[in-house]
Amino acid sequence: MSHSPLVQSLIQSLCCLPGVGPKSAQRMALQILEKNRDAGLELAESLTRAIEFVGHCSQCRTLTEQTVCNICSSSQRDGSMLCVVENPMDVSSIEQSGEYRGKYFVLLGNLSPLDGVGPEQIGVPALLELVAASDVDEVILATGTTVEGEATAYYLAEHLASHEVAVSRIAHGVPLGGDLEYVDGGTIARAFVGRGKFN
Repeated sequence: MSHSPLVQSLIQSLCCLPGVGPKSAQRMALQILEKNRDAGLELAESLTRAIEFVGHCSQCRTLTEQTVCNICSSSQRDGSMLCVVENPMDVSSIEQSGEYRGKYFVLLGNLSPLDGVGPEQIGVPALLELVAASDVDEVILATGTTVEGEATAYYLAEHLASHEVAVSRIAHGVPLGGDLEYVDGGTIARAFVGRGKFN
């Protein structure tokens, strides 16, 4: 089907979203234009405001429209614990669990020398500076289990060893409610290595 230039432009713009291909983008565009123009205008306005005003927290580097985010500025958070994550989405996921009450540092990526992403690009100097200048007792490495995530965790652990902080890694293994028959061998192996005492 041939679309007018403006409709085609909207479809192509929606394709920039993760997991959205041409067909999904076309459905979204036509839904907005045919049935929900008010919501489309609200979406456009929200997107424009967010792009204009949202930046990174000067301390933890998560997304916020403030200089310092609500987590970093909260007196209710435990400043002795610092959780290092790959991106702002990880902060949201951990916060939803309700288990962690410390602060964060967002790398905004992983080490990937082949792609030209080194320690400076993911803020390692800023992280080490923050740890040295604060009352952090424990740094929790919560990077992913990809090759890049593991390499980043090992690199950070090595460079944090010279600081007087405990360095830990979040546990990985069998998901809650998961059946072993559906879990891959690498995950099961990690679950055995990271096993704990049964209370």
